[in-house]
Amino acid sequence: MPNKTKPKNVDEYIRAAPDHAREKLNQIRQLLKSIAPNATEDLKWGQPVFIEKRILFSYTAFKNHLNFMPTGQSLEPFRDELLSFKTSKHTLQFDYDSPLPTALIKKIAEHRYKDVLENDAKWMY
Repeated sequence: MPNKTKPKNVDEYIRAAPDHAREKLNQIRQLLKSIAPNATEDLKWGQPVFIEKRILFSYTAFKNHLNFMPTGQSLEPFRDELLSFKTSKHTLQFDYDSPLPTALIKKIAEHRYKDVLENDAKWMY
């Protein structure tokens, strides 16, 4: 039986992801790095997060989709643009067989980043 160890960092997390998920994981990672270049990356709750002052956003791979978690308060201003996506209170879900909506992710991430830096917005309230 293979030894399934938990990833210790984001690079290991992405390497351990299913083949079909890696491209999208790398794509969202690079996009989020471009928005928060001074943020540190870490794993919290077993998923990649960006941290600057506090957790900015998170993303994670599942079997059939990728989740982007910028918090509910950061999704709220974009609810009309999110109607064609599966969402929950704090997350936005993307299927692997569709292109990532990079312009939308960028707008939401920029909103979250600005809210944290200017207003000290909390994580998940």
